[in-house]
Amino acid sequence: MNDLEYFFRNESHRLMHKWSHYFEIYDRHLQHFRGKQINILEIGISHGGSLQMWDYYFKGNVNIYAIDVNPECKKLEGGNVKIFIGSQEDASFLRQLKKDIPPIDILIDDGGHTMKQQITTFDILFDHVKIDGVYICEDLHTSYWKDFGGGYKKKKSFIEFTKNLIDQIHAWHTPKVAISTITETTKSLHFYDSILVIEKRKMFKPFDEKFGEAAIVDKHTTELVIGLNK
Repeated sequence: MNDLEYFFRNESHRLMHKWSHYFEIYDRHLQHFRGKQINILEIGISHGGSLQMWDYYFKGNVNIYAIDVNPECKKLEGGNVKIFIGSQEDASFLRQLKKDIPPIDILIDDGGHTMKQQITTFDILFDHVKIDGVYICEDLHTSYWKDFGGGYKKKKSFIEFTKNLIDQIHAWHTPKVAISTITETTKSLHFYDSILVIEKRKMFKPFDEKFGEAAIVDKHTTELVIGLNK
C-alpha cells in the first residue's frame, strides 16, 4: 500500500469515489513530484475528498485548482485550494481558465466523463500542462456507454480519439501523419483499465546508433547497406 492508503482510512471525512486500482497508477506516475512545489488541476470535485487527498500526498507542497459545475463546491475553497465553477465542455470557460491559473504539473480529468467533455478538455488544456507534466483522464469505460455519447468503436468516443494519439507520437516515421504538438511534447501514453496517463516531455526526432564490432555476417543487412551506398 502506498501513501494513498489515506483514501481507505478516509481521514478527511469528505466523501471520495474512486476505482480501487487507480491508486497504484497514481503513485507510479506521480510520486516523482513529491518534495517539489507543484500545481494541480482537478476537474470534478464532488464532495472534495480527493482535493484533501492530493494535499496529503504532496505534503502541502501543492497549489490545487479545481473545476466543478456545482456552485456548492465553491464552499470547499480555501488555503491552497482555488475553485472555479463552470462546465468543462464550455470552450470559452476553459480558455479563460488558462489565463487565470499558472501552467499545470498534473491535470486530472475526473469530471462528467462524457465524450464531448473529455475531448474538449483535452483539446484546450493539454498544452497548459507543463513539459515534464502529466495529464490523466479517468473513467474511460464511459467511452463504451451510449448515455455518455460513447459506444464500442464509435468514432467520436474518447477511446477512439486517443487511439489517434498513438499515430501522432509515431509521426516521425510516416508521412501519413503530420508532426504535431502531440508528437513534439508527448513522451508516452499509458492505457490502463478505465484510465489514461500521458507523460509529457520535449521530444525530438529519434535516431538510432550502432556500437561495437559485428560478430556475424548478416546477408540481409549487408545487402541493405550496399543498397543505401549506391
